[in-house]
Amino acid sequence: MALPVAVQVYSVRDSAEANLADTLRKIKEMGYDGVEFAGLYGYAPEYIKGLIDALELIPVSAHIPLDEMLEDPHKTFAAYQTIGVKFAAVPYVTPERRPGAEKFFETIDEIAKIGAIAKQYGITLLYHNHDFEFKKVDGEYGLDVLYSKVPKDYLETELDTCWVNVGGEVPAEYIAKYSGRTPVVHLKDFYMTGKLPKHLYQLIGINEGEAEEDTESNFEFRPVGHGMQDMPAILAAAEAAGAQYVVVEQDEPSMGLSRMDSIKTSREYLKSLGW
Repeated sequence: MALPVAVQVYSVRDSAEANLADTLRKIKEMGYDGVEFAGLYGYAPEYIKGLIDALELIPVSAHIPLDEMLEDPHKTFAAYQTIGVKFAAVPYVTPERRPGAEKFFETIDEIAKIGAIAKQYGITLLYHNHDFEFKKVDGEYGLDVLYSKVPKDYLETELDTCWVNVGGEVPAEYIAKYSGRTPVVHLKDFYMTGKLPKHLYQLIGINEGEAEEDTESNFEFRPVGHGMQDMPAILAAAEAAGAQYVVVEQDEPSMGLSRMDSIKTSREYLKSLGW
């Protein structure tokens, strides 16, 4: 049986910034069951709750910067509790917090602490991976180290299937590895020829170094079902692993489509599979 399908609002951030209410309405009209937030665009939680309740959208989850959660976790989780969010995800960590860096194990301890606080508000903390968590620490992927050290009660997975693939693993197999601990799965497709870009995170709006021209790389995010991912296998794995939701995300548009058209194209593909 197909799972509810949500979309990461970051995928249409230009529209959301201009008119959040209209953007959410369009998302609902496309056939999405829910949304995952990445910021509240300056609106009060009560206003956001009113919007999603009126549209009968599920407030599945939210990407919340780690520093924001650490600074005032009770205030942060209380706000998202008001909205009705079920999951809160650590969306990204800076280089000093990554596997092999000086603050990696400190970050793991911090995640465990905020996961325990999130639980007090009825929210489950997730970790949204990129590819850098697939660096090994003492022979084990940093992502696996994180999940081995933080109890399931305080942290579950939000596996981003694009970055799992880029990290060198088969997404469907990696989802299966975390069966029972993967309530939300990110559906993200891509197309690539040649080598990975030297500055991959510029593609998601993050500049981590001096820009260089990539002459041996062609990488772009694609609507779900229009790239290199084996989406039927990923969807089957998500169901088998006990996922509750799948979330469409496309960091940047491609194929001549707008951001809004990109998420519509993803939804239409999923509908064609009965999702």
